[in-house]
Amino acid sequence: MQEIADDQKFPVRLIGYARFTSARDQADDRQVDDLRAAGCDRIFQDYGSGSSQARQVFVRLLAELNSGDVLLVTRLDRVAGSARDLLALIEILRDREIGFRSLGDPIDTSGPLGAYFIQALGAIVDLEKAQSAERARESIKAAKADGRLPGNPGLRERRPDAIEAASKAREKVYIEGLNASLETWLPVVRQLRPKHSWDNVVDVLNRRGQEWTVERLRRAVHRLVRERLVEKELLERSPRRAPEDHLMKKVAAITIADPSLSLRDIASELEKMGERPARGGKKFQPSSVRDLLDKAHRFGLIRR
Repeated sequence: MQEIADDQKFPVRLIGYARFTSARDQADDRQVDDLRAAGCDRIFQDYGSGSSQARQVFVRLLAELNSGDVLLVTRLDRVAGSARDLLALIEILRDREIGFRSLGDPIDTSGPLGAYFIQALGAIVDLEKAQSAERARESIKAAKADGRLPGNPGLRERRPDAIEAASKAREKVYIEGLNASLETWLPVVRQLRPKHSWDNVVDVLNRRGQEWTVERLRRAVHRLVRERLVEKELLERSPRRAPEDHLMKKVAAITIADPSLSLRDIASELEKMGERPARGGKKFQPSSVRDLLDKAHRFGLIRR
């Protein structure tokens, strides 16, 4: 195991990820050998197509990475099928202070040039989007010049094969986008469901700068359950709470979103959300917040 600088607390862990498309591919591939030779502490092995990151082992790997770790692969195509997917993954890892390195490419976000690489990759993704939009505009312009209607003629004619193909394409885009952002929201869902309501989970996620609705979040979790990527228990009905437990759940959500908040900070957050104390008035007292926290602990909504 590699040791890090004296001013850091923990040693760096190199965590390897190898993906094989088949058992035969595994027999002829040196991914595991190369990752082991590079000094990986652990190596996760996955099987499946590179068209999506919806892979159970990869999801488990992301959940087990800690701040200071470095994710190591032999080639970029082992983890991403496009520059957009790669950028989404690297940004998720960066937010968690996790490095990324590819043995077969000059890429190491844990090094001094990591920030420059992320900026360059972002510029490439923006360029690809601009080029794609430009091609679409040129295609529409050419179609009009030839007297043709732009778009898919099969969809205009409502042909079943064209409708099915378009539906599969939309589903593919949805799944790829869902899995690219998985690590930013799934751990919270796993921590809160099903003890907390979907409304409460959305409150926590949106307080962390995300933009979810109950409908979108439930759809995403349903899709992951159908793909057998997450446990179906997440979809179970949350326990019924008495109406007076509303404030208790709000306090639990605020605490889970930011455990460092003081009692006065939590009171301030409740007031910003338009909540009012159960006994009347406009201001929450720290003692009232403490009572709500104690109740949330007893109900198991949050852990001490």
